[in-house]
Amino acid sequence: MRRLAAALALTLVPGAVAAEGPLSAIDWLSDSVARAPAPKRPDDGWTTGVARSALPEEVTVAPLSKTVPDAVGLHPAASLGLPADLWSGSSPRDLERLFAVDMTDALPAARDLFEALATVEAPPPPGSDGRALFLARVDALLRLGDIHSAAALLERAELRDPELFRRWFDISILRGTETRACERMSALPEITPTYATRIFCLARGGDWPAAALTLETSEALGVVSPAEDALLARFLDPMIAEDGLSLPPPEDPSPLTFAMYEAIGAPLSTQTLPAAFAHADLRPVNGWKARLAAAERLARLGSLSADQLMALYGEQEPAASGGVWDRVAAVQALDAALDAGDANAVAAALPIAWDEMTAAGLAHPLARAFGPRLEALGGTEGAPALQMILLSGGDPVEPTSREERVLASLATDRPAMPSTARERAVAEGLAASPPPARYAEMLDTGRTGEAVLRALTDLREGRTGELSHLRDALALLKHSGPDGSARDAALQALILDAAP
Repeated sequence: MRRLAAALALTLVPGAVAAEGPLSAIDWLSDSVARAPAPKRPDDGWTTGVARSALPEEVTVAPLSKTVPDAVGLHPAASLGLPADLWSGSSPRDLERLFAVDMTDALPAARDLFEALATVEAPPPPGSDGRALFLARVDALLRLGDIHSAAALLERAELRDPELFRRWFDISILRGTETRACERMSALPEITPTYATRIFCLARGGDWPAAALTLETSEALGVVSPAEDALLARFLDPMIAEDGLSLPPPEDPSPLTFAMYEAIGAPLSTQTLPAAFAHADLRPVNGWKARLAAAERLARLGSLSADQLMALYGEQEPAASGGVWDRVAAVQALDAALDAGDANAVAAALPIAWDEMTAAGLAHPLARAFGPRLEALGGTEGAPALQMILLSGGDPVEPTSREERVLASLATDRPAMPSTARERAVAEGLAASPPPARYAEMLDTGRTGEAVLRALTDLREGRTGELSHLRDALALLKHSGPDGSARDAALQALILDAAP
C-alpha cells in the first residue's frame, strides 16, 4: 500500500499544493489540475525591438504546429469592420485590464461588442507572453456567463496548457458534459489531475474501486482537506450520503464541488453563484421554474438568445400568478395575438408584456424577439411598439410624441430635437466628425481595439450620469466601431435607461 501511495503521489497533484495563489480573475475555478507557471513575458529589449548587445540574439525554437492562444479567435477582425492588427500598438497589460472590467451592467450593444472583441482573431500585441491576454478574454466571457463562446475559444487553443484546460473542464461540468471532459483529460499527457478530479473522473467512468483506492491514498498522504474528504467519501459511498448527516453548503463552490453536491442529493442553488453556474439549471432534468429563472438571468447578460428565452416561456401554461408567471402569461398573450394577426389584441397585450419585461430587466430580449413581428404587422400605436421595433434594428413607424420623434431621428441617422441632457449628449456623439481627443492618440498608434474597449467602458459609465463619456463613446463607435454599433447603443441609452 505504501509503494502504491508513493507511485500515485508521482502522478497526482494535491490541490492544496498545486495552488500557489490565484492566477485568474475568476475565483471560482476548480482546482482540478496541476498548474504550470505563467510564461515569462519578453523583457524590455525584446518588447521594444532594441538589441542589448552586438552579439547574435538567442534563437527560441518551438514546434511549428504549436498554437499561440493569444492569437486564437472565433472570427476575424474584419467581420467587425476593424483592422486585422487592432492590438498592434497596445500593451498586453492594458488590454488585460480592460477585459477585466465588469460589463454585466453594460448596455446590450456595448456588452455584445465587448464579447465580440473577446472572441476576435488577431495577432497578439508586442510583449505578449502567448496566453495571458487569451485567459483575460476567456475570463471576460465567463464573467458574463457566456460559457459556450469561452468553450469554443478554449477548444481552438488545443487545451494542452493546464490553465486553459481547467477552465474548459469547469465549463464541461456546467454544460453536463463532464464525462467527455474526463476522457479528454486522460488522453492529454500534459494535464495532471489533482486527487479530487482523479476521484471524480474515475467514478464518472464507472471505476469505483480505483476511485475509492485513490481516496484512501489521498487520505494517507494527507493531501485532501477534511471538507474535501467528507464530500468525496459521500460522493463515492451512497450509504454515507444517506446517513442523515448533511454537509454544510460551501461558501464559494467550484463547479467540481457543485457537481459532487448534486450527485450526493444535496444540490446547491445557483441564484447566489456566478452567472456561469446558471447554465446547470437549464438542463431538462430541472423543473420549469428553475429553468425560467436561469434563462432570465442569462438573457439579461446576453448569454442566452431572446428566441431561446421566448421558447422556454412558451413550454407550458403558467403554474400560478405573480413574478415570473406574470411574465410568462404576458409574453404568451402577445405571441398569440401576433400569431393571429389581430391588431386590437396586439394593442391590448403589448403594453402589459412591455411593462412586465421592462420591470424585470428583460425589455431588450422582448424587443429582439417581437420587434420584427410588430414591424411586419405594420406596427401599432404607442411607445412600446416603436421602441421594440427600434431596439430590434427595424425602421421606425410614424412617431406620435416628441420623445418618439427623437428616437426615430436617431434611427435614421439624423438626430433632431434633443431636449434633455441625455438626448443632447447622444445627438452630439452621433454628430461628431473627428474622433474625440481621448481616443485620437490610440487610433493613431495602432491601438484601435484598445480605443473601442475604452469607449465601451466609457459608455458603461455614461449610464450612471457621466454624459460626456456617453457622448465621446458614441462618437468613437460612430467613427471606428462596427456598422450600426453607435446607433444601437444610442437608442438603448435613451430607451432602456429611461425605463423605470
